[in-house]
Amino acid sequence: MAVERVATAHSPRGETVLSRREDGTLELRVNGVFVMDTAHTASERALARNALDAFHGSPGSARDGTRVLIGGLGLGFTLHEVLGYSEVASVVVSEIEPAVVEWFLQGLVPEVAADRHDDRVTLDTAEITESVSAQRDSTLDVLLLDVDNGPGYLVRSENASVYGTGFLRRCRDKLAPGGLLAVWSASPAPELAETVREVFGSVEQRAVPVTLGSLETEYHLYIGRTGAN
Repeated sequence: MAVERVATAHSPRGETVLSRREDGTLELRVNGVFVMDTAHTASERALARNALDAFHGSPGSARDGTRVLIGGLGLGFTLHEVLGYSEVASVVVSEIEPAVVEWFLQGLVPEVAADRHDDRVTLDTAEITESVSAQRDSTLDVLLLDVDNGPGYLVRSENASVYGTGFLRRCRDKLAPGGLLAVWSASPAPELAETVREVFGSVEQRAVPVTLGSLETEYHLYIGRTGAN
């Protein structure tokens, strides 16, 4: 299928390309590795829905004024789904690639272009580890990590630390009582489950069925919760 380059950027991490296929689908690639496209956004949306529904369904959780941090902007569909919840008061989105943030602000992805004008959104062009560290302790309600494919298949090898005990403890410390961390993985990750269990005392594992064109598959969420006061 013919592909048109819509935008290209280079950074210390390599080449990031936004392309448009012949059928109008936009796709994002990093160093030639497919990351996501606008034809199949079910997994990004499911991450947001599962995490927020789990949080708002918890006894004693805040119904209004929910504060969310998303690790990874991508093409903007996780953010788009989060903004669909009226209970959400603020969203910080951490994205390491300045070009990806700029393309979002330019409205290059029509389906989510209006979200750049939502005053609940703060875009932080930084490593997810830096964005999380910048938050005050015990202030976030929901923290969504979708910065790579999961610990088993990394687009960036540096992201391995995101799935480690040290960083997940930092995430826990930023969550308010009753807060929730959800980590997305493209494949089962038992070692990640054990790490979440170690940090939070328990782990909830969810297999999320997703349809990608004619392919029926499933992705995985690993959820940790802080204790409520």
